[in-house]
Amino acid sequence: MMLLPLLFSLACWTTTAAEVRNDIEFARPSGVSLTLDASIPGGKGPFAAVIVVHGGGWENGSKRSYEKPLLPVLTEAGFAWFTINYRLAPQHKFPAAVEDVEAAVRWVKQHAREYKVDPKRIALMGESAGGHLVAMAGVRPTKETRVAAVVDFYGPHDLVKRESERGEIGRNLRQFLGVDKLDEAGLAKLREASPASYVKKGLPPFLFIHGTKDSAVPYDQSPLMCDKLKAAGNRCEVFTVEGAPHGIGAWEKNPAWQAYKDKMVEWLRATLGKP
Repeated sequence: MMLLPLLFSLACWTTTAAEVRNDIEFARPSGVSLTLDASIPGGKGPFAAVIVVHGGGWENGSKRSYEKPLLPVLTEAGFAWFTINYRLAPQHKFPAAVEDVEAAVRWVKQHAREYKVDPKRIALMGESAGGHLVAMAGVRPTKETRVAAVVDFYGPHDLVKRESERGEIGRNLRQFLGVDKLDEAGLAKLREASPASYVKKGLPPFLFIHGTKDSAVPYDQSPLMCDKLKAAGNRCEVFTVEGAPHGIGAWEKNPAWQAYKDKMVEWLRATLGKP
């Protein structure tokens, strides 16, 4: 029942063909080449843009992996987008990946004219570990890394709460943070790596998208983070995907779980302005 309205709205978004550029180096921290792919809408611009950050538990994935369902939606809606690689654990530990996301924001702003991007209308978007990374970049902005919006798919935000409820630090976080015990040092590192620890007034608007049957990142991580943002005077919203598990790849199998696509575009347009 929901599939036809979704397809109709996607058709209404369609713009002229976009130009895609692949494997562009945007940073080289410690000699590691980090690359991105870019999609530039047809037309004069400047366009609102979205920097997309993949998931994979901070140790897997690439700019062409888990986030694939998001890219055609952004293209058809008329947004410019950039999907990035970042340094992975265990070789590269926190905060390397966060710094790489911030480097991508700086690069896109510096190259805004070349890519027909409005530097004041850039959003970060990430899923799972990527959701955590875009949230971290969003809550600790500098003049050069500040973005206009953050879209966070089922990212973990309070790592102390999540791991304490599990009774241990999970393997992915052990790899990412370099701690393995819920002792004083371990809790301090979890706190340091939690977006919830940095909430303050003056942050960009956040949209959280999360499935209620997520077994990897508990659903309550998103509404609790949103509540904290609102309490500090920021704007945020949670879009709940009833019954959905972890991962937008799985959501593709059920039309009822794809209403987030319309919501994501509507929210980005309301927050950034039309592409």
